[in-house]
Amino acid sequence: MEVLKMAEFLTIGEPISLFASEDVDASLKDAVHFHKFLAGAEVNVAVGVSRLGHSAEYITRLGADPFGDFIADQLAKNNIGTDYIDTTPDYWTAFQLKDRVSKGDPSIFYFRKGSAAAHFDKAVLDKIDFSDVKFAHLSGIFPAISDQALDAFKYLIQLLHDHEIRTTFDPNLRPQLWATKEKMVQTINALAAEAEIILPGISEGEILMGSRDPEAIADFYLQQSDFTQTVVVKVGPEGAYVKQKNGDSYTVQGFKVAKVVDTVGAGDGFALGLVTALIEGKSLRDAVIRGNAVGAFAVQAPGDNDGYPTPEQLADFLAANPR
Repeated sequence: MEVLKMAEFLTIGEPISLFASEDVDASLKDAVHFHKFLAGAEVNVAVGVSRLGHSAEYITRLGADPFGDFIADQLAKNNIGTDYIDTTPDYWTAFQLKDRVSKGDPSIFYFRKGSAAAHFDKAVLDKIDFSDVKFAHLSGIFPAISDQALDAFKYLIQLLHDHEIRTTFDPNLRPQLWATKEKMVQTINALAAEAEIILPGISEGEILMGSRDPEAIADFYLQQSDFTQTVVVKVGPEGAYVKQKNGDSYTVQGFKVAKVVDTVGAGDGFALGLVTALIEGKSLRDAVIRGNAVGAFAVQAPGDNDGYPTPEQLADFLAANPR
């Protein structure tokens, strides 16, 4: 079997063509003007990792259609490796609609059931050369799109463990993709137990374990798994709460921004900021500071990932806003 060369960062997911409304506070039913973006939580992270100067590979399956072609072109433009993306004429590429709001979180509507990524063939995972991989970022979205995707996701986790690859896991709850809330909670928590670093938000914590208290959320995940070493609970504009297996805990203050344009992509920005800092050998605290900073960039742009910074922009921002 052919074995392909890997980058230092790896993720698996379903990339999506996103049609974002340009009509402020108009419902998706009434909106007329839309702009097309590349979207998807895991691809957002890969875009940001690449933009900060690190090599990234993205694993997925696309349909042989205009949306698939658009995604492939956008990945190439963002210098994301595509060795593990295959194309099929049998299934279509997912897309979604998002409204534009003057405040709060926008509404999302998916067209992804039965997509190409939902029919992902896990045999492609056997081609991976893990020798250069320093981090793998995993999200709770891909295993939600189908039982086949969940099976592939579990197999990838096994391979990552076998090769001693460090992992982050973001629950990224998408209730509309799961058959029941109970299945979502049970599956996400089981998958989280396989990750070294878990990145829940307080609202996700409330759904997954019944509390919005950051320390209670962290304790739940640290206690449910010997493998998990660190939990970083995202608490919105206030920043992030960190607790480690050894008992160390602290809060890292967030960054204030002049205007929030769109909150989608902020959590992915946090993840990519943290992961790239750890790849570079920075401390966990500095990694969380960078995560907060990239999240601040994300909320000031309308697309899911177009607001992520370059190394120069990030350095200037951190110099102007020391922590």
